[in-house]
Amino acid sequence: MKYNVTQKLIKSHLLEGKMIIGEEIALRIDQTLTQDATGTMVMLELEAMNLKRAKTEVSCQYIDHNVIQNDFKNPDDHLFLWSACRKFGLYFSRPGNGVSHPVHMERLGKPGKTMVGSDSHTCAAGSLGMLAIGTGGLEVALAIAGNPFYVKMPKVMGVHLTGKLPDWVSAKDVILEMLRRHDVDGGVGKIIEYYGEGLKHLSAMDRHVIANMGAELGATTSVFPSDEQTRYFLKQQGREADFVELVADLGSDYDEHDEIDLSALEPLIACPSSPGNVVSVSEVAGRPIFQSMIGSSANPSMRDFAIAAMIVDGKSVKDHVSFDINPSSRQILENLTTGGYLSSLIKAGGRIHQAGCNGCIGMGQAPATGKISLRTNPRNFPGRSGTKEDQVYLCSPETAAASALTGVITDPRELKMPYPQFIETESVEIVDSLSAPLPEGQTCELMMGPNIKPLPKFPPLEKTIKGPVLLKMQNNISTDEILPAGAKVLPFRSNIPEISKFTFGQIDESYYERAYPLRESGSLLVGGSNYGQGSSREHAAICPRFLGVRAVIAKSYARIHRKNLINFGILPLYFTNDRDFEGVSAEDVLEFSTSKIQQSHEIQVKNTSKNHTFSVKHNLTPRELESVVAGGLINTV
Repeated sequence: MKYNVTQKLIKSHLLEGKMIIGEEIALRIDQTLTQDATGTMVMLELEAMNLKRAKTEVSCQYIDHNVIQNDFKNPDDHLFLWSACRKFGLYFSRPGNGVSHPVHMERLGKPGKTMVGSDSHTCAAGSLGMLAIGTGGLEVALAIAGNPFYVKMPKVMGVHLTGKLPDWVSAKDVILEMLRRHDVDGGVGKIIEYYGEGLKHLSAMDRHVIANMGAELGATTSVFPSDEQTRYFLKQQGREADFVELVADLGSDYDEHDEIDLSALEPLIACPSSPGNVVSVSEVAGRPIFQSMIGSSANPSMRDFAIAAMIVDGKSVKDHVSFDINPSSRQILENLTTGGYLSSLIKAGGRIHQAGCNGCIGMGQAPATGKISLRTNPRNFPGRSGTKEDQVYLCSPETAAASALTGVITDPRELKMPYPQFIETESVEIVDSLSAPLPEGQTCELMMGPNIKPLPKFPPLEKTIKGPVLLKMQNNISTDEILPAGAKVLPFRSNIPEISKFTFGQIDESYYERAYPLRESGSLLVGGSNYGQGSSREHAAICPRFLGVRAVIAKSYARIHRKNLINFGILPLYFTNDRDFEGVSAEDVLEFSTSKIQQSHEIQVKNTSKNHTFSVKHNLTPRELESVVAGGLINTV
């Protein structure tokens, strides 16, 4: 049988199940990635599981999100994570080392390996020929403990790339084109594999840009072959010995097909407030901007910064524009400095920030009220920037730099200058600042500050669920709207009672006050399609559960959030038709029995407020049912 790259990766790690679309499979996991916004919960879960030492080949804890130290909470958590790495045998990346995804790619990623990460952009590692999947922290904790990772076998969508990118068009425009075609839910239930002759013109870091934002398509992950471009990157990093060729068999096929002629692409931009709201830059050119941001996990390469530096070299950005430069790794910052690019950015008016996620996760760099911010970030969900009614556009470094010079959204092709040529060098100045695990047999006590609280314990699922619908929401509600990120919220990531006070604050500021009194009796939520898109943060499931949510009824769910709901004992149910969705209003009291949930996928729900009964369904596997009935996965463990 002929296999594509995705099928080869799955087949070589398959522990249970068959590679049949929709069937649950279990995969052996080689590597894990955690970051500090989600990793504190993972380490608390490892402690609750009484783990002695990580059983994966490589596990690394990064500090890249919560790097602003306004008070004791973030630095306390940094020390907690450092001590947890020493106790459990993990690599540790300290604050300032950079964003987890490019640093992992530089130092630890290997072709042919599997990885799960408690960050939805873990899929970026697909650029190296890995099967890398973002998921909830509890499932990452289980993988660290040596357990398989369970997922339904996805479809594999093959995207055939032809041609070569024209001047002023880059990898960001490739993934924006995918989002323009397929929107934020077009990849749900799919792995997207890129192949074709166009790949020889895309570097490993170009592929990182595309794979990273596969999360915005809702895809399980994205996969690229491991070829000569992969070898070149690993050689640059002094790790050529880690190279393994991994390409699709001649004659292999895909479940779905798409094709992109790279030479036909133009500069694109995602308008507020969705990564799927994509138009050509020329369509919105001329709109005044007040911020332009370069650097994030979605545009993390040396090339992305160097191109921006060459565009602004010898010039000055408009004085009303905040030109924010976020180096993606300590190594990139070092090479920008020695290459002279940092000087060009500084002289042009750039504000240089520490290597980390920064404004992408709302950790500083919030834009002015109602003013346009251009960002090379992966997401522009409402309020994610830290400004509630923000106007964030997503674009390439070329568009961001050109617009910073003109003060308005600018098609970079309109600049009166030749396109800068950045040539990848065969070697770079390597900065390996990861701390290796302690030798086996050595350990460390956990250092837990006063803001770190134990995991809440949740009881088993009740036989009868009855409660009011505290919120009715429409399509594409993101985890940023369920539980916001940002400098005000994320320092409480290891303190569920405190962070729960921000639950649904972006949608309804009264939610916490209405929900808290119902913690014991219970409440419900109603959502539209693609409920829970975006981040992998399991706080978006834990906090509603802590506040009494017993079930969510939605038209459909984003993959990671659905799993997180199950993992913490919230029952995810589906409307069977739009009429029933329209028939439920906020504050309606719903009641149903769960006594036969393990025998039937259909449940009869009574709307006691309207004296109306309707059917909903679930698609839980036997293993998922066991978790929900027990009150969450950690209870079954």
